[in-house]
This record gives sequence, C-alpha cells and structure tokens, in this order.
Amino acid sequence: MTVLRVRPYEPSDARTIISWIGDEIAFRKWCADRYDRYPITAEDMNINYEKCAGSGGFFPMTAVDDSGIVGHMIMRYTDEKKTVIRLGFIIVDDKKRGMGYGAKMLDEAIRYAFEKLNAQKITLGVFDNNEAAHRCYRSVGFTDTTTETCRIFNEDWKCIEMELNR
Repeated sequence: MTVLRVRPYEPSDARTIISWIGDEIAFRKWCADRYDRYPITAEDMNINYEKCAGSGGFFPMTAVDDSGIVGHMIMRYTDEKKTVIRLGFIIVDDKKRGMGYGAKMLDEAIRYAFEKLNAQKITLGVFDNNEAAHRCYRSVGFTDTTTETCRIFNEDWKCIEMELNR
C-alpha cells in the first residue's frame, strides 16, 4: 500500500465512491436508511452532504493514495459541547478491501478527530451482518457498547454501537 492520506471530500468524488456499492444489500450496510432509494446518483450524495453541511460540525472526508480515491467517510459532532464525533458512511474501494486500507483510513480519521477536532470520544455503528467492517473497527481500537435494531428490507438488522475514547 502506498501512503494514504485523508482530505476534505469534493463533490467530484461522489461518482467514484458510489461506484463501489455493488448491490442494495451493500448499499444498506453502508448507509442504513439514510437514503430513501437505491441506487443513488452522485448528485443525490452531494445534495445530502450540502444539507448536512448547513448544520455545521459535518466533515465528509475522502481517503486517497497514489492511485486516486480509495475510501470515504463522514465525521460529525453529535453533542453541543463538540466532544463526541460520529463516523459514518465508511467505505473502501471494493478492489482494495482486505488490504489494510480501511484500518489506515480509520487511523487517520481518529487522529484528525482527536487532534484537530478535539473530540473526547468517537462513535460509529455497524450491522452485525457486516463482519469484515466490525473486525476492522475493533482492530483500530473501537469497542462494542450497545446493540440496537434497525428495520431494513422488512427484517430486523442488529446494529452494534461502538466507541473509542481518547
């Protein structure tokens, strides 16, 4: 793997990012119920992010290396004191999964959240049917805290809440 860095998301990134979502199950593992329909377009993604950016404390990020865009995630404050950052929409290029890119991207995000955004805690959620992602999050230090249920495809999917404290 070449040197990976995380930079602010650019609207032109959307087309590449959504191309990694192979089917509706992968799509729901990525976004849960945050989008009304599948598939989404690059424009849908950018409109969603524009709406979120208006609230402040919303940081979409793109991971890049020498080959180009390799990953994506969002970071957002979830509390008024701005001490808790929530990660979401975490995805790695499907051709690069299993090669350490996810862990490296998360390491960069963790450092950014703690050092630049002064977070005291970082949280995220992962469905229990997304075992590779769950393993990746544990490998960088996240621990399971609670489990919630989310209705996806008229089924109950378990969402494992995870956190990492400073």
